[in-house]
Amino acid sequence: MLIWTAKFSRKKATAAVILMGVVMAALIVLTGRAPEEPEIPLPKLTCNEERVAYLQSLGWEVEPEPIETLQFLLPAELEEPYRSYNELQLSQGFDLTRCCGKQVSRCTYTVTNYPGQPEGVQANLYICEDVPVAGDVCSSGARGFQEPLLRAEE
Repeated sequence: MLIWTAKFSRKKATAAVILMGVVMAALIVLTGRAPEEPEIPLPKLTCNEERVAYLQSLGWEVEPEPIETLQFLLPAELEEPYRSYNELQLSQGFDLTRCCGKQVSRCTYTVTNYPGQPEGVQANLYICEDVPVAGDVCSSGARGFQEPLLRAEE
């Protein structure tokens, strides 16, 4: 058996403990906080023309008039199916939790330029307080899909 001993004065031991505490606190502060990404300001979409222009800025060509517009109150806490839908939204920088308990509008447009599918594709744009908060492109039927509104870089 091997025993190591060291002599420290009280002052040195106290200084060492304080120094270790400062180093640990610095590590926690520096590594525990994710770097903040600058928020990209979302456009105000107060009218149909602005909504269509926003969709076009994302690369979608749509019919100028929505095929459906509806308003609903988002629950105070997200439950299914909103929770699963919000996972899709988080992947593209939106977050429905910011609108919990608020009035949300959904505007649905016919997409005319979806690759390989000239018909049956729709874009849903969700707006809360005149700002886009969610969106998707979808198609129903046998070859149905739902994907992010924001296109991946091609």
